[in-house]
Amino acid sequence: MTTVLIAKDSGAKSVGADAVTAAFEAAGVDVIRTGSRGLYWLEPMAEIDGVVYGPLQAEDVAGVLNGEGAKCVGPLADIPEFAKQTRIVFKRVGAIDPTDVAAYRAHGGEGGLHAAQTMGPEWVLKAVAESGLRGRGGAGFPTGIKWRTVAEAPAQQKYIVCNADEGDSGTFADRMLMEGDPFLLLEGMMIAGYAVGASKGFIYLRSEYPDAADTLATAIANAPFLDRDSADGFRFTVELRMGAGAYICGEETALLESLEGKRGLARAKPPLPAHTGAFGQPTVVNNVLTLAAVPDILAKGYGIFHSYGRKQSRGTMPFQLAGNIKHSGLFEVPFGLTLRQLIEDFGGGTRSGRPVRAVQVGGPLGAYFPESLLDTRMEYEAFARAGGMLGHGGVVVFDDTVDLAAQARFAFAFCAHESCGKCTPCRIGAQRGVETVDKITSGENVDANFTVLNDLLEVMRDGSLCALGGLTPTPVASALRWFKEDFDKGASQ
Repeated sequence: MTTVLIAKDSGAKSVGADAVTAAFEAAGVDVIRTGSRGLYWLEPMAEIDGVVYGPLQAEDVAGVLNGEGAKCVGPLADIPEFAKQTRIVFKRVGAIDPTDVAAYRAHGGEGGLHAAQTMGPEWVLKAVAESGLRGRGGAGFPTGIKWRTVAEAPAQQKYIVCNADEGDSGTFADRMLMEGDPFLLLEGMMIAGYAVGASKGFIYLRSEYPDAADTLATAIANAPFLDRDSADGFRFTVELRMGAGAYICGEETALLESLEGKRGLARAKPPLPAHTGAFGQPTVVNNVLTLAAVPDILAKGYGIFHSYGRKQSRGTMPFQLAGNIKHSGLFEVPFGLTLRQLIEDFGGGTRSGRPVRAVQVGGPLGAYFPESLLDTRMEYEAFARAGGMLGHGGVVVFDDTVDLAAQARFAFAFCAHESCGKCTPCRIGAQRGVETVDKITSGENVDANFTVLNDLLEVMRDGSLCALGGLTPTPVASALRWFKEDFDKGASQ
């Protein structure tokens, strides 16, 4: 028997992948630990000569080795949820040992960096802009514009900061990429540094990702292209910094404050980080998926990347399905499919078998979409027109047993807990929101408190310093708009 591929991804390990690995090794089989293919409902899963077996327990291994078919799912390429993907950023994840430099190169690694250093910084800036790549961390800001701004800023020292403080509910793409293909992220960061004239990079990683931290540390130490003079004298170094569990540090200016050793408080803008960022210097702040998309854009040509997607949403996006969903996992597809297609064709509908009532896209600050909006296309502008945001691509599904008034209360409570406290609308408004929702659902002065709630949403949206307070009204307002009957229960008591 040939080598068996088994994920050492945190998600796979949490359901027993290490025990399955030990059982294969005890039987004398060579195992390569990889990232996860993203088919989480099949984890722990083993891949042998392209054939998938799962979900496995240690006691299933003997049957697999004896040719019994009970746990055989079939060829990976024939699994519909995998075959329908367009895997660009995640093409190596699940296929190689993530810290094996030779395997990375054998599967196309460093091609983007070589192209960049052959063609020069100006070509890189143009290619990234023409590709249509936008920030995958939430705001969707054009990456080319951000890079150009930093490149043209006069300064002897510039920085590349990777925002790896992935904290939105239902999101795990950054973690999967860092644990499954860390060299890709490092290559993307070095290309960014080369393009804008930055010699130093930082990865700001959330503390809840110890496996990602170990994998990144190994990759940084072994990456053949880091901390070495290139043919034109360019040298780039990367330092890993750990966060301390504050959600607000996913906001780029609070992240920079924390990176500098200060308390994670959001900064007033302007100045923008592109002009005055880390340690007061021009700084590119991009998230993991944005930087990881760059090498393929340069290696294959920006026109190919631009050919995927629609209108102003170009390339692919790794959407993550969680919540009440039959097939949870990560699915990389071009922008443009509908939310319904994602839930039904990839996710298989609800795990409970009950009807979908609400879907939240974009983390805890994303809107709750009712069934009537499930045909919204997964595109930046389409979601904005519908009152939502794509955010980091996390999709959380709820069936018809969900209480949206309780979810609205959670949004306020989450904001109150995670607020940095710098601005009053967020610090005080979120707590008042919790109290007001409680009054409404208990039947206390319902009409008056609805008025207070709507006023509060306006103040938080327009008066908060950063997106935490400014976007908290989004899930609450959507719950009020589409699921008001859940709030009215108190009035009828």
